Amino acid sequence: MIPPFLSISRRTRSTPFSRRVTEAGVKAYTVYNHMLLPTVFNSLEDDYFHLRESAQIWDVACERQVEVRGPDAARLLQLLTPRDLSNMQIGQCYYTPMVDETGGMINDPVTLKLADDRYWISIADSDLLLWVKGLSAGTRMDVAVTEPDVSPLAVQGPKAEDVVAAVFGERARSIKFFRFEPMLLDGQEYIVARSGYSKQGGFEIYLQDSAYGESLWDTIVEAGKPYGIRAGGPNLIERVEGGLLSYGNDMTRLNTPHECGLGKFCQTVDAIGCIGRDALIRVIMEGPQRMIRGLKIDAQGLPFTVEPWSVTVGDAHAGQVTSSAWSPRLETTVAIAMIENEYWEPGTAVVVNTPSGPREAEVVTLPL
Repeated sequence: MIPPFLSISRRTRSTPFSRRVTEAGVKAYTVYNHMLLPTVFNSLEDDYFHLRESAQIWDVACERQVEVRGPDAARLLQLLTPRDLSNMQIGQCYYTPMVDETGGMINDPVTLKLADDRYWISIADSDLLLWVKGLSAGTRMDVAVTEPDVSPLAVQGPKAEDVVAAVFGERARSIKFFRFEPMLLDGQEYIVARSGYSKQGGFEIYLQDSAYGESLWDTIVEAGKPYGIRAGGPNLIERVEGGLLSYGNDMTRLNTPHECGLGKFCQTVDAIGCIGRDALIRVIMEGPQRMIRGLKIDAQGLPFTVEPWSVTVGDAHAGQVTSSAWSPRLETTVAIAMIENEYWEPGTAVVVNTPSGPREAEVVTLPL
């Protein structure tokens, strides 16, 4: 049986780095914000161990930017999120759960403050641009909402700092977590942030002109050769072990930030102007009925979780598994699940109803 393949067209947009990704031997893609996101190069497990030991260069241009610029930029940003942005400083990155009028999650981006009247929202996989433009138009705020020619390129792994310092200079080492600085390379300005979609540490470099994408890639790869750099991408095993949530997989518009374990990023009472504030205050008062938890599943060789797997305790519904992967390091299947409040305490024994049959599992705390 021939496995399915991805038909690539102009609707699945390439990135400024796509030719280099192809040359590096990409084996699998997913589609993210209508763009190609590389997911596997050597193999899922080999890429996983390399990420934990060395440095990887990732094409994450699919993390599209929504730029909000103008006198009402800060006001519009606060409308989008229950995180209080009043003390956000220029040069900071904020993880900003974004909600609709019901308090449901519509995205979980990182927001960068470039100036008092200029922000980039580095989005997860959803059409947030249209939501922000609609709110801007409907509220008649004095802002411009655009998708600029900005494409992030990530360097991740324990040796990422050495690689980035070799490219941009030793000053890069002083960038603090979730902070960024503009830096020059061959006369071009790049926004260099200490951030990224892994638990191994690293940086995201925001390319501001697609014409320089391949030269940036080549410079980083050349500087990274002493550190064993190679192409990679967000790794399913590392993501699940680290408890990094995937919007559209582990959480949707049907979930509030509090159900997703993101309450620490929400100062809902102080976030005056947030469109979902009243709904979320009710959730805070009542308490969440379900919440993201980790699972260890006593099984190997399970298929990918294309559809959620139900979790039960006896005859009772206890939740659903939304992402899972075999962990060669922990020698067990690890999973992210949305678990009902009666069963979410660590150590609780549950059953996961997988496509391969029911399997015993244990609720654990994330990250693993």
